[in-house]
Amino acid sequence: MSRDAQEFIPLTEDAARAVSGPSSRHAALIEDAFRVLVETPGGGVMLKGDSAGRTGAKRAVQAIAARADTGAAVGESDVRLAISAARTGEPGAGGSPPLPMGRRGAIAAKTAAQAAYLDMLGRCELVFGIGPAGTGKTFLAVAHGASLLLRGEVDRLIVTRPAVEAGERLGFLPGDMNEKVDPYMAPVWEALNDILGADQLRRRRDKGEIEVAPIAFMRGRTLSSAFVIVDEAQNATRLQMKMVLTRLGEGSRMAVTGDPSQVDLPNRADSGLAHAVGILDGVKGVAVARFKAEDVVRHPLVERIVRAYDADAARQAGLPSTPRETDA
Repeated sequence: MSRDAQEFIPLTEDAARAVSGPSSRHAALIEDAFRVLVETPGGGVMLKGDSAGRTGAKRAVQAIAARADTGAAVGESDVRLAISAARTGEPGAGGSPPLPMGRRGAIAAKTAAQAAYLDMLGRCELVFGIGPAGTGKTFLAVAHGASLLLRGEVDRLIVTRPAVEAGERLGFLPGDMNEKVDPYMAPVWEALNDILGADQLRRRRDKGEIEVAPIAFMRGRTLSSAFVIVDEAQNATRLQMKMVLTRLGEGSRMAVTGDPSQVDLPNRADSGLAHAVGILDGVKGVAVARFKAEDVVRHPLVERIVRAYDADAARQAGLPSTPRETDA
């Protein structure tokens, strides 16, 4: 291979290690995606291949390096997202500042949409995060709220969600009210446990600094000096949505997350999420973050599942659908 068919990218030691990955798995993903050879001779990364391949690979390498340099962990999902952004020419998450906590290190945006979402959470009093499952809407809102609590910027972190799950009702579950509620709150407790760890989560919950409860428990309250997260908001009725949005008190902020395509209410038209976004988008202090299938950060198959369902919904509505990706 000729000398002009290679390019050296100087990187920090941590960034070069992240680009290579465990047993060079990250480098292999980049090589397969752009048909290049990735080497780490020390002090950076060497790319060998044709011009187009090196250009795409360089974008991916720089995105991975930027994430590593913030102190955030870099996994295979991050590498795949960097590759996808490099292929399409869309901006990645870049070097957006990470949230300085989490059991597995700093928590940072993985996509440009997530970076914009975190920026909105830091600037606005009310932020709607809407889009498909697996895009990090709830996890990042919980992480942001937990960071505010740890820094003393709020006194409480309150997470609420409708007790509606695929037609089940609280009365069908055994135990007292807390035992009935906990199954509906399991995803939130899992996120909090992943971010804070079991011991700190238990201590702060016992002190009343962290509260997770159904929306029905919010009625009649004024939530002051708190970061409030309304999760699975597509299953809140219009009346519930208005009620919970008007609970905000002095020094409080709120994030509302949900997927309008996954409404479990008997009458889908009762959902308050799309209605609230429609009338509040553009109001001072309100921001709306919209996620797409390409922002899914779970297993690569999840993105393809979301795209397949979106295409089916478009066909049923008589709309043109975008081609589905079949590769990983």
